[in-house]
Amino acid sequence: RLQSKPVQQVVEEFQAILQHGTAKEVILIAQDLGDYGKDWNSRRLDSMKHSMEVNTSGDLATNRSKKSHLTRLLEAMLESMNDNKNDDENECDDRFWLRLLYLYPDEITPDLIDLMERDSRIARYVDLPIQHSHNDILKAMRRKTTSEQIQDTIQRLRERLPDICIRTSLMVGFPGESEEHFQHLLDFVCEQKLDHIGVFMYSNEEMAYSSKLDNHVPEHVKQDRYHRLMEAQWQVVKEKHQRWVEEQKRLVIVIEGLHESNPTRIVGRHAGQCPDIDGQVLLEGQPRVFAGERYWVEVTGFDGYDLIARVLQEEEEKING
Repeated sequence: RLQSKPVQQVVEEFQAILQHGTAKEVILIAQDLGDYGKDWNSRRLDSMKHSMEVNTSGDLATNRSKKSHLTRLLEAMLESMNDNKNDDENECDDRFWLRLLYLYPDEITPDLIDLMERDSRIARYVDLPIQHSHNDILKAMRRKTTSEQIQDTIQRLRERLPDICIRTSLMVGFPGESEEHFQHLLDFVCEQKLDHIGVFMYSNEEMAYSSKLDNHVPEHVKQDRYHRLMEAQWQVVKEKHQRWVEEQKRLVIVIEGLHESNPTRIVGRHAGQCPDIDGQVLLEGQPRVFAGERYWVEVTGFDGYDLIARVLQEEEEKING
């Protein structure tokens, strides 16, 4: 059973990280982040209202009943940053990212989008565990959302947050998945053009309810569908990368350090790249940069899922932190 930490405890843990003075990114992660607070009964919730109240400009505390517990938590975390901020510090929008993992499509509420839109400290990045696009398979998987709701969520995110990066995970070969079902998934990937996709083949587990379903997909068919879906997503990524090269796209990146397999190359990430999951930004040459700092770069090429870029501002002009 899921259990939510009290708001004050999360805020205190968040502040403890920030007080070290070196944290430039914090990931708020849960098995199901959108369910935060749903396990509280009304009495417990009433006793915690004082720690959920946020009053920065007056409008954040209005219509409280329409806000999810997650939104209230995020407001409290961000407000704690304002409380601890020195008067002479620069704005922190470009030097800090609060990343949210993981949110199901039905948990992307209007109030959460509102908050992400007005506070760029929340990284413009969401990981939506979709699994499939066809309603027959979603129902068989016992998912809460329909294909139409998934597509509507993606559309709303892109309308309100045009620079958002969306990641998801998809499964091929779930029992009962026909070629028609798979083709629907393939079309979904090509049409929605999501930024990052992890593809998995269904693996039968004896104790899982799905093991008792009919029409299990042969292994060679799962392998074929996996490769076809991965190729479709690669075409989406390649098209986006090529467009960024042509546009000379400029991004803010955080320097990670040296490349694992090529220690002569410096690597970083932009806000749309989650650490240890998505691609990286490979820097040209040997610019004078420092790990943990943020810099403006211009995209000049790509190597597979990684971008290649040149630094526009080096140590003397790094983004204030």
